[in-house]
Amino acid sequence: MANALDVAPIRALIVEDNRDICGNIAAYLEKQSYILDFAYDGINAMQLALSNTYDVIVLDLMLPGMDGLSFCHKLRADSDVQTPVLMLTARDTLDDKLEGFKAGADDYLVKPFALQELHARLQALYKRSHRKAANLLIVGDLTLNRSTLQVHRAGRRVDLSPAGMKLLQRLMEEAPSVVAREDLETLLWADEPPDGDALRSHLYKLRQAIDRPFDSPLIHTVHRIGYRITEDPP
Repeated sequence: MANALDVAPIRALIVEDNRDICGNIAAYLEKQSYILDFAYDGINAMQLALSNTYDVIVLDLMLPGMDGLSFCHKLRADSDVQTPVLMLTARDTLDDKLEGFKAGADDYLVKPFALQELHARLQALYKRSHRKAANLLIVGDLTLNRSTLQVHRAGRRVDLSPAGMKLLQRLMEEAPSVVAREDLETLLWADEPPDGDALRSHLYKLRQAIDRPFDSPLIHTVHRIGYRITEDPP
């Protein structure tokens, strides 16, 4: 196995109260170019997870302060942090594993484990999460998943027409740059735009869905040029 990752360095939070295990993990993963933070109890781990950005979290099940199941549930349900979690535990029954997955874990590794397997599983979680992220367009509190074509703003589902979805995706892909009116017309109608200002009508409906129910508008008109989407005021 190569000593270096075939992806960018992974930043990982290791949550484990056994310092010998932590030392072994550190000695191995740091050679693979990981950037590691450690927490030895659930409460400190939660503070780190909420105040930093990690690619993966390695989480022991039995922890002082807050156990791993409670930590994972709070991370997902209360804080909406979707960082991939690999749960480490000596419990190896099917019910134990199902309980971990129900709490929000993405993978499960039973102690004792080989460090090479831990490394391989973390790489897989990292790559899987980054493939998902590549399909997600984000502007402020607005998200569009290009795989599922689901749109959310401030956690609320937004339903769009096919034309509205095309317009929004192009604006978000180019954000915060201005997209010319002609480019948006070509996107919808190729070389045969309809008579009248049909584009303005579609943009009006898109704004009604994206901006009207919320405090601040994201879609802005750039006079005589086109449109842009940004959380910064024009």
